[in-house]
Amino acid sequence: MRRWPNKAENLLYLEYDIQQNKPGLLGAVTTLIGMLGLNIITVTGIEPKSRGLLLETHSEGKVQALLNALNEVEAIKVTAFRQPTLLDRIALRHGKRLDMVEVNPPTYRFVREELGVLVDFLGDTIKEGGNQVIGIRGMPRVGKTEAAIAACVYANKRWILLSSTIIRQALRTELLLDESVNSIFLIDGITSTTRGTDGHWALLEKTLQMPTLKIIEHPDIFLRDGRLKIDLDFIIEIRHHQEDVIRLEDISMSFTAFDMS
Repeated sequence: MRRWPNKAENLLYLEYDIQQNKPGLLGAVTTLIGMLGLNIITVTGIEPKSRGLLLETHSEGKVQALLNALNEVEAIKVTAFRQPTLLDRIALRHGKRLDMVEVNPPTYRFVREELGVLVDFLGDTIKEGGNQVIGIRGMPRVGKTEAAIAACVYANKRWILLSSTIIRQALRTELLLDESVNSIFLIDGITSTTRGTDGHWALLEKTLQMPTLKIIEHPDIFLRDGRLKIDLDFIIEIRHHQEDVIRLEDISMSFTAFDMS
């Protein structure tokens, strides 16, 4: 049904939904895992009716035997059985799955009280490295810049504000000699669009071509400007509350409106 991943990776992520919440269910599952000689590293409740386990194994046969046995247990339904992904690790750490919308690009939704989860997710993404462009969408003063900077600190990466409203008149036109190495570039789409000079846009074009991670706040406005064509790897949305609507037409384009955004 599923191929077991490369033997060089000894970690397995198992997640199941509880179909019948019987007493001792978790104990029965963990006993089965122990009898097969698989080490349980982490067990976490995920949302109201799911559990996630991080296992260590050195035997493909025992892993397949575990999957076959679990598929016969009517009280649970296996929903994940794979090498752990970043999203799996976040679920284990915080006990919840990220709210992701299957659109292009993928969009992850957070509310302000989940900034700790967001910082872990974005920080671990930064740690993985690579040439990515990430958009952060949200209304003023919801924590966009705060979360981006905190994630860079968590990942032990230097952050460079190319344009920003967290510090007045942060609008760069050049980089210092050492700033292009091991740095994460933060761009505010509104500030760049409304106040950016030719020199600033030349710097943006240069940095967007660098093989490092870039974070763009208000990516819709940045893309709508049309001066630079970019492909976003994914978007993060931050709201004050779950029911809040992000309305671009309600966002003021004035510079002072976005202080501490």
